[in-house]
Amino acid sequence: MGMSRKCQYALRAVFDLARRHGGGPTTVGEIAESQAIPPRFLELILGQLRQGGFVESRRGVHGGYLLALDPQVLTVGEIIQFIEGPVAPVRCVATDREADCPLYGHCAFMDMWTRAGNAATDVYDTTTFQDLIDKEPASADRSVGSYSI
Repeated sequence: MGMSRKCQYALRAVFDLARRHGGGPTTVGEIAESQAIPPRFLELILGQLRQGGFVESRRGVHGGYLLALDPQVLTVGEIIQFIEGPVAPVRCVATDREADCPLYGHCAFMDMWTRAGNAATDVYDTTTFQDLIDKEPASADRSVGSYSI
């Protein structure tokens, strides 16, 4: 199963806030422009991330959003798990429910799919947002300017 656009946008928004960590609030418009995310969709995503305790919001003229956690400890896996749920290449591995597959319990692919999901989860859970910042290309364009849904 692929990662939803919503989850990709959530990761990019958190990444943008992680890059700006300690520098004060960032507006929806600044994040949207920098990460090529539709502003209205971004507002919904940031609201959900706020409810999850990943971001904080500040009101007022100099308001905006801040990362609530240290980018050195916040992992990509935490955001993915919050937005999408368990990482799994197929639904039956994620739900662990017999109703999702008539071959459940007798499937030759189950071990492989479970290992693939575990490998992806391991990568996501051991990658912090600081790791991503540290590996960001020096020439990365911080203002993309266009977006699509």
